[in-house]
Amino acid sequence: MEFKVETMADYAVRNESPEVLFWVGCAGSFDERAQKITRAVAKILHHAGVKFAVLGTEESCTGDPAKRAGNEFLFQMQAMMNIQVLNGYGVQKIVTACPHCFNTLKNEYPELGGNYSVLHHSELIQQLLESGRLNIEGGSFSGKKITFHDPCYLGRANGVYEAPRMLIEKLDSALIEMKRSRANGFCCGAGGSQMFKEPEKGNKDVNIERTEEALSHKPDIIAVGCPFCMTMMSDGVKHFNKEAEVKVQDIAELIASAKDL
Repeated sequence: MEFKVETMADYAVRNESPEVLFWVGCAGSFDERAQKITRAVAKILHHAGVKFAVLGTEESCTGDPAKRAGNEFLFQMQAMMNIQVLNGYGVQKIVTACPHCFNTLKNEYPELGGNYSVLHHSELIQQLLESGRLNIEGGSFSGKKITFHDPCYLGRANGVYEAPRMLIEKLDSALIEMKRSRANGFCCGAGGSQMFKEPEKGNKDVNIERTEEALSHKPDIIAVGCPFCMTMMSDGVKHFNKEAEVKVQDIAELIASAKDL
């Protein structure tokens, strides 16, 4: 499916506004694996007839890694720069595939003057399904065993548990819950800026512990809803030499694949 993704600047030139701003995030922009998630989200929005735009080169890091690493000053500098751009375009609704961006934009930008309605991509896709703008034929996933790893900043930090699970169930697949799931979930090992540093010494890396738990259910697919989780769980699957048998895929990729987008 070929189509042009427009920027907020494109809309501004026509004196128009999109329905929603798609906040791509650093991982979705620069990480080769996460770029596939970005394309899947864009395809779903386009297929559902959602008028959306990205900031393109005007988008900068939300400041989440700086804040989690303890550099509040850098976070506020990055946040204020983004808020100036967002408010300049009159942005009201934002969707993102990154729970770290989601949490920061939703919960930490308001006190700095950035007030927006922010959705995780699983929430928006659920809304599109419920409103009839998107339909899923899940036949290609029929009989597949899928386990879902709850991203910390989506689940425990913001209470979003049902949207991704509802999407998996729409695929006619078997949703297998890990023992540590929902509010009792277990981190992939990348949160709190751990993504950008070597792990501390211990008995086992966190992502290996979590992947081991997921693999114990013998799933066909480990579903994730975060680019950081994607990296950590993929590395875990490779550690156990299971990449030929078990795929790690984002919720958006599963939906886009079911629709053959």
